Amino acid sequence: MKRLPPQPDEWIDRGRPLEFRFEGESRRGFAGDTITSALLADGVTVLGRSFKYHRRRSVLSFANHDVNAMMQVERDGHSAPNVRADVTPLRGGEVVTAVNTFGGIRRDRARWLNRITRFLPVGFYYKAFHSKRLFPMWERMFRKLTGLGRVDLSAPRVRTPKRYGFCDVLVVGAGPSGLGAALAAADAGRQVALVDENPRLGGSGLYALGADPAQRERMRSLVARVAAHPGIVVHASSVASGWYADHWVPIVTPTHIIKMRARAVIVAAGAVEQPAVFRGNDRPGVMLASAAQRLIYRYAVKPCERAVVLAGNDDAYRAARDLKAAGVEVVAIIDMRYTSGERVPPGTKVHGGYALTEALRGIDGRLRGVKVAPLVRGGGWDRSLGEEIACDGLFMSVGYAPNLALVYQAGGSVEFDAHLQQFVPDQLPDGMFACGRANGVYTLANKLADGARAGSAADSFLAGVPVAVVERPAEQHAPSHPYPVFTHFLHKNFVDFDEDLQLKDFYHSAQEGFDNIELLKRFSTVGMGPSQGKHSNMNAIRILAKIRHEPVERVGSTTSRPMYHPVPMSHLAGRAFQVARETPLHACHAAAGAVWMPAGQWQRPEYYAAAGIDRQSAIHAEVEAVREGVGLIDVGTLGKIEVYGPDAAQFLERVYTGRFANLKTGMTRYGLMTDEAGVIIDDGVIARLAADHFYFTTTTGGSATVYRELTRLNTMWGLNVGIVNLTGHLAAVNLAGPVSRRLLQALTALDLADSAFPYLGAREAEVAGLPARLLRVGFVGELGYEIHVPADRAAALWDALLSAGKQSGIRPFGVEAQRLLRLEKGHVIVGQDTDGLTNPWQAGMAWAVKMDKPFFVGQRSLRILEKQAPTQVLAGFTLADDGAGMPKECHLVIARGEIAGRVTSVARSPTLGRVIGLALVAPALVAEGRFRIRVDRGKEVEAIVTPPPFYDKQGARQRSADGVVSGGAAA
Repeated sequence: MKRLPPQPDEWIDRGRPLEFRFEGESRRGFAGDTITSALLADGVTVLGRSFKYHRRRSVLSFANHDVNAMMQVERDGHSAPNVRADVTPLRGGEVVTAVNTFGGIRRDRARWLNRITRFLPVGFYYKAFHSKRLFPMWERMFRKLTGLGRVDLSAPRVRTPKRYGFCDVLVVGAGPSGLGAALAAADAGRQVALVDENPRLGGSGLYALGADPAQRERMRSLVARVAAHPGIVVHASSVASGWYADHWVPIVTPTHIIKMRARAVIVAAGAVEQPAVFRGNDRPGVMLASAAQRLIYRYAVKPCERAVVLAGNDDAYRAARDLKAAGVEVVAIIDMRYTSGERVPPGTKVHGGYALTEALRGIDGRLRGVKVAPLVRGGGWDRSLGEEIACDGLFMSVGYAPNLALVYQAGGSVEFDAHLQQFVPDQLPDGMFACGRANGVYTLANKLADGARAGSAADSFLAGVPVAVVERPAEQHAPSHPYPVFTHFLHKNFVDFDEDLQLKDFYHSAQEGFDNIELLKRFSTVGMGPSQGKHSNMNAIRILAKIRHEPVERVGSTTSRPMYHPVPMSHLAGRAFQVARETPLHACHAAAGAVWMPAGQWQRPEYYAAAGIDRQSAIHAEVEAVREGVGLIDVGTLGKIEVYGPDAAQFLERVYTGRFANLKTGMTRYGLMTDEAGVIIDDGVIARLAADHFYFTTTTGGSATVYRELTRLNTMWGLNVGIVNLTGHLAAVNLAGPVSRRLLQALTALDLADSAFPYLGAREAEVAGLPARLLRVGFVGELGYEIHVPADRAAALWDALLSAGKQSGIRPFGVEAQRLLRLEKGHVIVGQDTDGLTNPWQAGMAWAVKMDKPFFVGQRSLRILEKQAPTQVLAGFTLADDGAGMPKECHLVIARGEIAGRVTSVARSPTLGRVIGLALVAPALVAEGRFRIRVDRGKEVEAIVTPPPFYDKQGARQRSADGVVSGGAAA
């Protein structure tokens, strides 16, 4: 192959040469080339290896309908896998290698698989796994041999925000019929969106010319009219990849997805040219005729020097004339039909009623010629009269499969037209129309007329006018041959190029009972490769029909599901939108050396890094600061909600399991929330600020969910309350440790003595000159105060506390230290020590449930569960031998060889000097007093049941005044 002289309307820019590397060698192309066209023009004919047998492969469709040319492309320091070279623009500087090779295309070490195909029959993978004993061996082999491209884990994140589009009429396909439909609808005053997968409009009207310059001029004029029309928005290089309810069609562009909502849709997506099936039909040099035409007219690439055209329709003769016009010697047309009225290029011999029986192998597996023989009526061919024809290019034009994926997905039905030898739309949903080749219309004049008809029909539908049923224009000659399949006793006649499926594989599948088209697809994997059957499904249906001795319409077709074309994962993921909320103190934490961790949607300090100490030491130092002196943590991530009104107390009585009607003003109480099934869903601290005014907290991840649930419940109950979510309006910190009272007293006029501000008290006062709500809590097991202030004053509070506590050695502490501190006290974290099935009886929280109340959410379920023996309970544990192994959260509890629970929280306590933890386990294990935990590498360690709290069992420290000796109350 080589580059032709400049062609009219060619897509390449010869003034912008580009260089790249392919398989270690330097190559050249032009701006506007695809990777494939540049390689072919530079003399490269073998572009890849096949998936299963590692046979040499080259261009087949040159239209994204196969994966013969699938590449790994390194560019700008990063690698992209499974790049479809046929349609990927050349940028220059790429390093391109073929996927699925071991050592490159030329020296692929897996090419020996092609010699043992008889030992790799259809369904081989399924059968190999039948043996449990040999399964590990097969699994290792398949994992090593299969898979295509290589994922680059260092590749940068690509942000592809989705966009939204609206139109009156969406036209899918910008070939002749699509252009005609778009103009007809736009001229009627409709807003039209026109989508085509190619970067330029015109489709087959500008490459399947038959060397007819008049057609080119007619199409140029049509394209210019569309481009200039104010009512038409063109989306080039884009694919309508699926159909969803109410005419919702995702348009996949190179950079993003457009969620297009159309009032009417016209399917003008054309048809996919199908290959013939014969021995050696996958050799480099064998391609579809339309691929050769695209190479000539779009990229000025001469496909070969000496060509043979295999004909099953009149389009083959048009392709032969295009080849002749490009300087290719067309030595023969092998016409599977006996007669044709098409004009034959001068000097070309036509073999009417002939079969092409084999493509002959030449140097490096490339084509050196073909074998042909007369067809015998009724099937087969006469081998005695066969002959060889030397050529370096074979071009197949034997038929088409209509591109009706959107019709199937929209719930439309199709029927098989015996004259056309293809499926055509039968019943279309309201607002959907089809035209062009997708509608069984092939000649240019008929396609333009059919497109105009569809555009007018869409306009009538939108206007509410009944749409008249119009017969599709009749085609004089069938565009598809009824059976372009030739059996050869030596096989290697491929039906599905993605999966290396041969003709014999279909007969073997049917013999094993997989003779339904859907079963055949799954057993043989036909149509399940990256091309999704675009080049193989129609031949598979015909072959199965012959095997079953039934007409094609009885066999039917397979289901087409979105996405019809390959879609980058980054497009589906969108703009990587992940909410990451920051508290008002985020900058303060960053300045203090915070190491961040996600907590729900929030970014929180895991710990604060310090020079010269590792993570574990930093966390233990923070724990020590709280136990010995004073620590400060940002708890602004807690949900903060107010409920006020005459029925506020009654409302909380119904929402939470505890009592709040008798809660004194100025005091707080722990609150546990369950759902209707009695499962724990949230907890927090409820403060009563006045008789009709409550302020309470929720878990970090539960604020939005709890607020939504509260508003839902009150909508049903109709109580006289107001509910306000203050989570984003208020900041909060927890000042904790034996020195916390003395430090805080220096910043407030509020009397903090136990008699004036007792444990679990709530007060409103100024702290460091800031209006604040103070809750005296003990989550970490020490004297502590939660201080809630307006969000915009949070930094001032933080700085004031750190400044006042400098002499006392105050230290910020992070989430990990807080979790360890609360674990020493045995306090439960909802969502960590509980799961989606845990109820209060299992979590050891019966003390927080008042079953004698008239009603609360989940009460009925808890009455039932109370009478049942729990399957799991939350138990504290220590290790019999701390040096035997360190459990991790979610490590399994094992009893008598079976799973009997899991670890929910575990840590090595620096205060107690041993490993402590919580685990959900079978109640029998708690009674036994011991259980075993399986740690890493299958090792098991023994745990001793130890009821929490592990530290300060009497709770004296969280109720104490200053001066308590640290550690004195430890268990």
